[in-house]
Amino acid sequence: MALLSLVLLAAAATPGLGALVEKWWDITFVNANPDGLFERRVVGVNGTWPPPPIELTVNDTLRVHATNKLDKPTTLHHHGMFFNKTSYFDGALGVSQCGIPPGQTFTYDVDVAGSGQWGTYWVHAHASGHYVDGLRAPVVIHNIPEAHDYDDEFTVVLGDWYHDQHADLLKKFISRGNPGGAEPVPDSALIYFSHNGVYLRSSTNPNAVGFSENATLPFEPGKTYRLRIVNTSAFSMFFFWIDGHDMRVIEVDGTDVEEFPASLLSLTVAQRYSVLVTARNDTSSNFLIHANMDTDMFDVVPDALNPNTTATVVYDKNAKTADGVDKDAYFDFPDISLVPTIKEPQQPATHQIVLNVLFDTMTDGTNRAMFNNITYNPPVVPSIFSELSLGKDAVQAQLYGPTSFVLNQFDVVEIKVVNFDAGKHPFHLHGHKFQIVHKSTDFTSDDPVLNPPLVEGQANPVRRDTVQVPSMGSATLRFVADNPGAWLFHCHIEWHLEAGLAVTLFESPLEAQKILKPPQFMFDQCAALGVPTVGNAAGHTGSDLDGLKLGPFQQKLGWRPKGIVAMTGCVLTAVLGMATVAWYAWGGHISDEEVEEEVRRRQAAKSARPSIFSRMRGKN
Repeated sequence: MALLSLVLLAAAATPGLGALVEKWWDITFVNANPDGLFERRVVGVNGTWPPPPIELTVNDTLRVHATNKLDKPTTLHHHGMFFNKTSYFDGALGVSQCGIPPGQTFTYDVDVAGSGQWGTYWVHAHASGHYVDGLRAPVVIHNIPEAHDYDDEFTVVLGDWYHDQHADLLKKFISRGNPGGAEPVPDSALIYFSHNGVYLRSSTNPNAVGFSENATLPFEPGKTYRLRIVNTSAFSMFFFWIDGHDMRVIEVDGTDVEEFPASLLSLTVAQRYSVLVTARNDTSSNFLIHANMDTDMFDVVPDALNPNTTATVVYDKNAKTADGVDKDAYFDFPDISLVPTIKEPQQPATHQIVLNVLFDTMTDGTNRAMFNNITYNPPVVPSIFSELSLGKDAVQAQLYGPTSFVLNQFDVVEIKVVNFDAGKHPFHLHGHKFQIVHKSTDFTSDDPVLNPPLVEGQANPVRRDTVQVPSMGSATLRFVADNPGAWLFHCHIEWHLEAGLAVTLFESPLEAQKILKPPQFMFDQCAALGVPTVGNAAGHTGSDLDGLKLGPFQQKLGWRPKGIVAMTGCVLTAVLGMATVAWYAWGGHISDEEVEEEVRRRQAAKSARPSIFSRMRGKN
């Protein structure tokens, strides 16, 4: 057994007894300059940035006291955690809470032991774009013992970075001036590391966190390291590899898997992988760690952007670093080939949802995202409070708005995502991991390589919480509806979520009413923000949804009534114009003498008026 596993096992010598791990986070504005190019205001914690990493063991309970010292409501979402029986702690604004009012504190309880989860996760804001502005950090939950042996571990944080504030970028993105929907392109790529809950220092400044070229991983010859890699970006997918070293994947989004060799990893937004890397026995060279943005996702690559960032594996700080080795071609990592170490057979679906992905320019001139031709808008009443207050009517999906689905308890739910858009999208399900039971890279193709048939009865499909779906591709996901509450399913590119690429799943509403008991301070904070907590999505009883924001809507092509009237007017005007031309051609016009007389009359009238100079002289 690895040394790290022995240490963790000793720390939890009494099985089933975990610690209460409490964190006090003052969420504040601070200044930071992680890429060394531009200092800007960011959202940090306790006066620092990046927010501190969190490390736990499998039997612990995490309690985060989050005090909002910003100027807008915020939240914290512990990405990938199930929140069994406590979905109101999930942290999704408008779904599981109203938001933390400025100046107030929200206490999040994350029952790690109760959820039976371990692995690599992260925490980020789910409100007001604060995660784009920096409110994001890795979360590691150690199993006892771990499924794989290794000597030590590091967390590798990848992220894109903007020099402008999220609010300013969003105004430009969703505007009539951007009808094609070009997303804001990041200004930099970042890579940095943590070890045992502490960020590693810069190679040039021991008092600062090391970012990218100033970030180093210390390797000792012959040791095997676990690298937990997290993509915390708002937009960018990354390709990741280490020169001179092989990688073996052992975990995906909190699911332990059998070792799988990888020369390169692709991590879309919000995905996590753990890899084992065995250090070389030769210490004469150091080696580059590569994190290259997938620039295919960008409408344009600015001249000032370096999309390829590097850090360094250091064996000897006095040794030279070997020249970087690029890849001949990038490719998406085949996550569907991974085999979980804990077996869960595929079950036949009992409830199917098909979600077609589309972007379009809408009637208001902005470009929006849609599932099934409907763009998501947050409800007036946060979803969880509607689910808990509607009584027996809570099973009626229409009461929650047009982007809502009700699931029965223990349904085997199949979500098929079909991507008609020109770009790739990472889709994340709150409250669950799903099995990926089918993928297609071209759902229109008859080629079984590009569009294979879905195979039923799979012995042990891979399980994760975030999946990438390529342009004109599809993914079929399955999970059991065993976690009552209200859960988002959405694209994790922040700009696409803001543009409306989301739906809400209302899981076992009547059971949720029995077991979910939000604490009183949540209702108090909603009241402080003026947000209702009773009624349907619009805050009314019955089916009255007056006041619920809908749209904007797709433009309706073809002949509409107003267009027909306008065209009729144009045709009539043209006919009259042609008739007038004909009239003139046939002599139906005034004579030359009459024209000359009219010109003489106008000239005489003009001469009779005093000039501007005579008027000015008259005032002196």
